[in-house]
Amino acid sequence: MQSDLVGPETVPRVVVVLAKAPVPGRAKTRLITPGTVSPEGAAAIAAAALLDTLDAAVATPRARVLVALEGDLAHAVRGEEIRAAIAPLTVVGQRGESLGERIEAAHVDAAEAFPGAVSVQIGMDTPQVDAGLLDEALRAVEGRAQAALGLALDGGWWVLALRDPRRAAIIAGVPTSRDDTGPRTLDALRAALGRTEVAELEPLSDVDTADDAVRVSELAPHGRFAHAVGDLIGVPGGVSP
Repeated sequence: MQSDLVGPETVPRVVVVLAKAPVPGRAKTRLITPGTVSPEGAAAIAAAALLDTLDAAVATPRARVLVALEGDLAHAVRGEEIRAAIAPLTVVGQRGESLGERIEAAHVDAAEAFPGAVSVQIGMDTPQVDAGLLDEALRAVEGRAQAALGLALDGGWWVLALRDPRRAAIIAGVPTSRDDTGPRTLDALRAALGRTEVAELEPLSDVDTADDAVRVSELAPHGRFAHAVGDLIGVPGGVSP
């Protein structure tokens, strides 16, 4: 169950998790390696990452969790386990063509479900995240900043916190999946809100490749993700040191 369950009118914080059903052949495809990691194995790693991420979201103090889900859990690895994990949460379907549009729509849904709440949004590519990091992001926008962004080491970003979730519209048009997506997102927020109104949070590694997966599993060695990586990729297991 979520911590601090309260009525929607009193919810001060919402954690938005942008999630994709871990269906083989559609999830974490960059992990697929002939003879090492199958499409099913890559989806199993994605499922573990999502479950660990949901644990962190649910443990965030004074927060409710909204999951914006894309895909069909009926065909997903660990689908029933994921379905049980999200059953107590607010779940909406992703809307929009581009990733930026889907991010904006998820924040609109959060604002409508929990009026007045500040928000923090993560995906399922940083399973090393814990409730403390999410709490830190939320405290940034409960304090002096209107927005807070954590850049990813691959050039993207891993977390976005907003005092007003509807402000996600600012970044809806920023191109994604580029090595300058993070800096461009930061620039867009600062241009719209003011440089001093946007806080920068700790940069983290996303999980895109086998190398990433091994490194991140070492940061959180006791979670589902680390166990899945150890079982399916191995340490060592053909990845660079």
